[in-house]
Amino acid sequence: MAPIALPHDAKAGPTKAEVRAVTLSKLALGADDHFVEVGSCTGAVTIEAARRAGRVTALERKPERLETTEKNLAANEDSLRADVELRNAKAPDGLPDDADALFLGGSRNFEGVLDRAAATGVDRIVMNVSRLEVAGRAAEAFRKRDLLEDVVQFQVSHGYELAGATSFDAENPVYMLVGSATAADDESGDETGETVAADGGSARDEGGADG
Repeated sequence: MAPIALPHDAKAGPTKAEVRAVTLSKLALGADDHFVEVGSCTGAVTIEAARRAGRVTALERKPERLETTEKNLAANEDSLRADVELRNAKAPDGLPDDADALFLGGSRNFEGVLDRAAATGVDRIVMNVSRLEVAGRAAEAFRKRDLLEDVVQFQVSHGYELAGATSFDAENPVYMLVGSATAADDESGDETGETVAADGGSARDEGGADG
C-alpha cells in the first residue's frame, strides 16, 4: 500500500509512519469494523484507518485541526474505502456507542474516554503517549478498568549522512497501551497456575512453590 499524503500541516506533528504501522497492527482493522479516533489532528491515523475499516469516526476539538484532517483526507480520497465522519467534538461526549476499535492520539480526558470504551464494549483500544508520567497514569487507568493487555515502548531512529557514513537521529520514545473491553472477563493464566502480570512478568499464586 502506497504511503499516505499529508500536504496540510496542523501545527502539530502527525503520528510518525513507523508508529502508525505498529498502531494499525495492534488495532487489526477489518472491512466490517467501525474505527474511532480521538484527536485526529493532521488526519494521519484516520486516513490509514479509512484504507482498512468499513466506517471511521474522527473527533477533533479544535476546528482548525479538523479542517486540516478534512483537507488531508481529500488528498487521499482515491485510496479510502471507509465511510468517514468528522466530528468537531470533545471526548468522551462526542464518542459513538458502536465502536469496534478506538485510538487515543492524545491524553486529554483519557480517563473519561476509557470509561466510555469500557461501558460500550470496545474490542480494541490503543493509546499512544510520549511522556513517561502520562504513560504511568494511563497504564493505571487501563488496569483499573480491566482493559490492559499490553504495554509497548519503542523508539525509531532515522539515518543521515555524516562525514561519508551513516549516523542516526532518534525520535522521541513512544509508549503504547493496548487493551480491550471485551476481554475483561478472560483469565490471564495458564495450566501452571501462574498469572501473567501487565508488565509481562509472572506472579505466582500465594502459597505456591516459591512460598
